[in-house]
Amino acid sequence: MNPRPPGTFFGHPAGLGFIVFTEAWERFSFYGMQALLVLYMATYLLHPGTIEHVAGFAAVQRAVEAVFGSLSIQALATQLFGIYVGLIYLTPVFGGLLGDRILGRTPAVLLGAVLMAAGHFLMALESAFLFALLALIVGSGLLKGNLAAQVGGLYEKGDQRRDSAFSIYNVAINLGAAAAPLVCGTLGELYGWHYGFGVAGFGMLIGIVIYLKGRKYLPPDQVRRGQGTRPKLQPGDGAVIAAVLVLILIAALFWATQAQVWNTYPLWVKGRVAREIFGLLVPVTWFQSIDSLAVLVLAPLVLLLWSRQAKKGTEPGDFSKIILGCSIYSAAFLWLALGENMAGGNQVNLVYPVLFHFILGVGFMYVGPIMMSLISRAAPPAVNAMMVGSYYLSIFAGGFISGWLGRFYEVLSPAQFWLVHAAIVGVGAVLVVLVRRPFTRLLQFPRGE
Repeated sequence: MNPRPPGTFFGHPAGLGFIVFTEAWERFSFYGMQALLVLYMATYLLHPGTIEHVAGFAAVQRAVEAVFGSLSIQALATQLFGIYVGLIYLTPVFGGLLGDRILGRTPAVLLGAVLMAAGHFLMALESAFLFALLALIVGSGLLKGNLAAQVGGLYEKGDQRRDSAFSIYNVAINLGAAAAPLVCGTLGELYGWHYGFGVAGFGMLIGIVIYLKGRKYLPPDQVRRGQGTRPKLQPGDGAVIAAVLVLILIAALFWATQAQVWNTYPLWVKGRVAREIFGLLVPVTWFQSIDSLAVLVLAPLVLLLWSRQAKKGTEPGDFSKIILGCSIYSAAFLWLALGENMAGGNQVNLVYPVLFHFILGVGFMYVGPIMMSLISRAAPPAVNAMMVGSYYLSIFAGGFISGWLGRFYEVLSPAQFWLVHAAIVGVGAVLVVLVRRPFTRLLQFPRGE
């Protein structure tokens, strides 16, 4: 057996390891807060006697209802969550631009991490709720686009390790996301909301320390090399950028359904699922841990499958993987609808939400990291970080759509609600089928992508 090359992380550049563990702790803090957010708003914060203490909330509520109409407490909670998630993933576009052109990626990541830590700690103060969300939105914008772009920056454009690097990166995301609801969610749901939010803040501080330790292994910031060395847009780059934007719009359909897992889905679990096991009631937030745990369990199996397919020359290309992943996602929501129909008005058996998350886990591996890798590979060097950041526009749109769809949970039956989501992500698969051939030629990917 050949020894692993010195200074590497499982055969990848050493910098990937520091990025991966930074991302794991950042996601621990982020998903720890997010696991509690809808429940916190719908069952506590937005109710009379509490909401009056939140600085500036009356103006925000008037603005939201001016656009979306009068909303119940539950509908307002899901709509606010959708707006929050949307903005969290809009700001990386601007954060990536700042990282490319002004600050450099590493300073942008550090500034974003500090703002996110401050936001998590501010969540402990009800009066500062909106300021906490603002700090998290701005901080995430600086961190997300630039940290993901640094993964791509570790590799040459044709390096075949790029796909597996982004898959490892997404495993780190799910590692943090799996642990967060178990720790932050349990503390917040059972012992007090602010305990959960406080632990999330400390998780972010650990991420900052890890990132600082690994600075010398990160790709250099091109912005610091002077104006003359910056890459410039080349002829034909405009068409490539347009194609990437089309893919981002299609990906929004995928993310609208994924965002619902953190939005209306916890309310469905709370009200519709039989959660007792041996006389103990399973906390709602634990189901979000299952969602991430499923990816951690299944990711090695999917990566092994791809590795074996690659040796045989049968590994699907990026577009084929995305089509398959969206189809699997559609099947997952059909499974929830089936569970509702089988329940016949009673509570849904626990097996349905548990298997739902494992079906999603497979689908996610075929869409989430692959779409990010595709964009990182296709985007022109002059705007690479900005375009990687632009990938989060799909999650921005998906978050808004999920918030808007949340209002229909009180109008449709639960089975109908999940059937709508199955149809949405199914349309995404069809659209990728339609653009696969022309985009493969335009992006100059190998035949069969």
